[in-house]
Amino acid sequence: MAKSYNPPTVWRPFGAFSQTVIAGAGRTVYLKGQVALSAENEIIGEGDMAAQVTQVLTNISEILASMGGRMSDIVSLQQFTTDIQAFMGCGEIRAGFFAAPYPVTTTLEVAALYDPRLLIEITGIAEIPLDRFVSPADAEEMHGPS
Repeated sequence: MAKSYNPPTVWRPFGAFSQTVIAGAGRTVYLKGQVALSAENEIIGEGDMAAQVTQVLTNISEILASMGGRMSDIVSLQQFTTDIQAFMGCGEIRAGFFAAPYPVTTTLEVAALYDPRLLIEITGIAEIPLDRFVSPADAEEMHGPS
């Protein structure tokens, strides 16, 4: 199981994140960047950062759940937003998906995402403990024989 660590020699996290996460003894899951798309590939919350953050985190939660994972299994997040001020106002939404210890998090403001109606994209890495991990039946080998 992953452990959070905030060294006393650097600044204390001021939000829902940790300085470091130490992982081991589980299945590492690398998450593709999620945007505010519904299962039907429709953009949710056009122009509404809160609605898009909620949809993105819901997508991530559902992906993890499909393999026996939880949001607490996330060890690292990278967040890309087109409006850092609007995103920073969504801390309560994030707090509804995460509890301490928080994943390490990097947030960047970018000029644009692949569709101008999208305001946020979040990717991450999770470690699902072996006793909960469920390998998807339709998972495909990424690397064939050499």
